[in-house]
Amino acid sequence: MSVALLLSSCTSGGTAVKGAAGGGGLADPLFPALGNGGYRVDHYGLDLDYDVAERHLDGTAAITARAGAALRSFQLDLQGMTVTDVRVDGRAAEFSRKGHKLVVRPATAIGKGDTFRTTVSYRGTPQEMRDADGAVEGWVKTADGAFVAGEPAGSMTWFPGNNHPSDKAAYDFRITVPERYTAVANGQLRSKRTTGGRTTYEWHSAEPMASYLATATIGTFDVQESHTPQGLPVYVAVDPKEAAASRKPLSRLPEILAWATELFGPYPFASAGAIVDHTPDRVDWGALETQTKPVYAGAPDTVTVVHETAHQWFGDSVTPKTWRDTWLNEGFATYAEWLWEEHEGGRSPQEQFDALYDGDEDHERWDFPPGEPESAADVTGTPVYERGAMVLQQLRNAVGDDTFFSILKEWPAKYRHANADTEDFIAFCQDRTDEDLTDLFDDWLYGEGQPDWEYDAA
Repeated sequence: MSVALLLSSCTSGGTAVKGAAGGGGLADPLFPALGNGGYRVDHYGLDLDYDVAERHLDGTAAITARAGAALRSFQLDLQGMTVTDVRVDGRAAEFSRKGHKLVVRPATAIGKGDTFRTTVSYRGTPQEMRDADGAVEGWVKTADGAFVAGEPAGSMTWFPGNNHPSDKAAYDFRITVPERYTAVANGQLRSKRTTGGRTTYEWHSAEPMASYLATATIGTFDVQESHTPQGLPVYVAVDPKEAAASRKPLSRLPEILAWATELFGPYPFASAGAIVDHTPDRVDWGALETQTKPVYAGAPDTVTVVHETAHQWFGDSVTPKTWRDTWLNEGFATYAEWLWEEHEGGRSPQEQFDALYDGDEDHERWDFPPGEPESAADVTGTPVYERGAMVLQQLRNAVGDDTFFSILKEWPAKYRHANADTEDFIAFCQDRTDEDLTDLFDDWLYGEGQPDWEYDAA
């Protein structure tokens, strides 16, 4: 996620979260009620029919999962909406609601290791929600449709699921809207059919994706489909009100993708793109790295496109195990901005580090250690971004350029389409150098306030 439009124009180690078999909540250190125990999802099939004028959504979610334990019941995250029917492996199941939890009791118990398919039918007017930090997310209605972004919890406003980054799955979307509207989701457009004044878009996202990275944004978009020189399909949808201001930054997307691939290794997905929407003023943040197609709340600048593109490696392909590990997303994406500035003839990352370090010692970047956000409101706090990037510059100074730039490629390669946490990253880096990195990470990831020492640049 980028806060660039706001600022300039998220375990202390992290152990895998766990939940009781069939229980709600995975005891995430920052969002303990999100996610559910006892199963892992392999695939979501989302069939959505949206009436733009009435703001009404009819949905069916077919969720294929594997039980990690014997399940007499299990839970899904779904906020609002009216559930009309639940079936498990084709048989009617009992269900009840408690807060944002949908409790499902299948007709027969599910055995440990069994693959099972849950189909939930639901309807209603999906509502946006506010994060702990006050930001708007979820299904946000716009003048011509809906702006759909889910970090950290908003996906549960429009489909039921295991709403935690530690459980990634493949997705297929079937979205029906009035024919003058476009529905954009993750992955590749498989088909588009119009019947009786309504158009159905089918999108396929084969690579594993965390629920917060899913989108189904609907509006009157100018659409451009193309390929990069390397043959990667690119799908860009832009609200006409944002088209003029977006044209130049988005025209550089193929160049940015090639530059990032050189630094971070092969692009991790089968397609790329962008969604630029004209959003209400209450959407007061810049962008979210929705997988394959970042969503921009208004026209982005080029640096924001760089930030969200870097997230395709750091956050989307390599996804944190818990929300406390968000610095692994935002620190890397912010550092990519620094590298891009140097690429464009501007300041080096060390010069950008120095400007932050030598600035106000009471600045909010020192409010909490990036490896240990104190609350849910801190998950996108400034230390996660700026001090997270500073950690990486100190790592570069400690291990030297050759090892550092190898880490930038080898880290996303090792954990491609998987989850990792801060402990994984520390161990990964330590294995690649004879330099003892203990003090570096203790001070820069976990130390309170502004660290009082620096590595000399290698």
